[in-house]
Amino acid sequence: MGSIAKLAKRALETEAPVMVKIQELLRGATDVMSLAQGVVYWQPPEAALSKVEKIVREPSCSKYGADDGLPELREALLEKLQRENKLTKSSVMVTAGANQAFVNLVLTLCDAGDSVVMFAPYYFNAYMSFQMTGVTDILVGASNPKTLHPDVDWLEKVLKGNGPIPKLVTVVNPGNPSGSFVPKPMLQRISDLCKSAGAWLVVDNTYEYFMYDGMEHYCLEDSHIVNLFSFSKAYGMMGWRVGYIAYPSEVNGFHAQLLKVQDNIPICASIIGQHLALYSLEAGPEWIRERVKDLVKNRELLVEAMSPLGEDAVRGGEGAIYLWAKLPDNCSDDFEVVRWLANKHGVAVIPGSASGGPGFIRVSFGGLKEAETRLAGERLRRGLQQLVTDGMVQ
Repeated sequence: MGSIAKLAKRALETEAPVMVKIQELLRGATDVMSLAQGVVYWQPPEAALSKVEKIVREPSCSKYGADDGLPELREALLEKLQRENKLTKSSVMVTAGANQAFVNLVLTLCDAGDSVVMFAPYYFNAYMSFQMTGVTDILVGASNPKTLHPDVDWLEKVLKGNGPIPKLVTVVNPGNPSGSFVPKPMLQRISDLCKSAGAWLVVDNTYEYFMYDGMEHYCLEDSHIVNLFSFSKAYGMMGWRVGYIAYPSEVNGFHAQLLKVQDNIPICASIIGQHLALYSLEAGPEWIRERVKDLVKNRELLVEAMSPLGEDAVRGGEGAIYLWAKLPDNCSDDFEVVRWLANKHGVAVIPGSASGGPGFIRVSFGGLKEAETRLAGERLRRGLQQLVTDGMVQ
């Protein structure tokens, strides 16, 4: 039983989680500032935390709840979806974060051997979700190198081609890792192509509140569209693991099949986490936006920090909490650059190869307050300047 041959091929052929690689890289390191993981620096609303403290010993918090989520939370989410997202024909399932929501959907909508579509740079956990469920025919489309918007013309050829029609197309908007924002006419065209071809469109709206420079988030709704949302970033609830799926109510059998998957993975999202989510909703979107607006300065500091890479090397930052930067042409091994930046200059970022973008890095501007971001930016600038001028000097 010691042979690796005894392990599932499905798991063996799944990419290793990039954040685990980064954690291993940083283990034992001292004084490394992280611009790597997609987190925010704030905690959940204080009033919500206080309410949770008062109910933590209630017996109901230690028992299983409804698979779909607490009824009062689902009711509040339906109201939020209608008011903020203009989704009026959707039902809700609460999950243990948006990653689990995506796995739920892959297991519900796709069979092993189906083809699916993503656009590079893609969200690495979504790619892994396909791999580990046997959905290995992953068609990766390019993005415009300047805007990082999906190549919709390529998608049209794929969906109207002679080959098997992809079962599912997925987009993160605004993007992770790109930080780009897909305009509504473009996403509508993607939706129309999917509907005509009989493909599902799954849109991850985790960063719906993280919009800058006057841009406004939106959602689309139709019988072939599923929308994902998360409490992790907006309300600083990363460790509480609460997300939710807004799926089309009109699709017969969707809920019943989704429920099978939910019952076999978490049964239900953490009860105490769901209560915190419910209480956090009372703070409202303005509570989030007050914090998000402070990230504009962080973005500015890190764009400046990456100026040694040259004009037009840094993209993204329209939404979400990410910048996407091209390394010098002689730095094809982006993970080695990441390792060197951490060990030599005390700053951690994500290698672009984890998202189908070798030779790039993803930099997060959400996890540190301004003063810390300034310090991390100074380290990043020194490192990139040395990289450009002298290479990876040890």
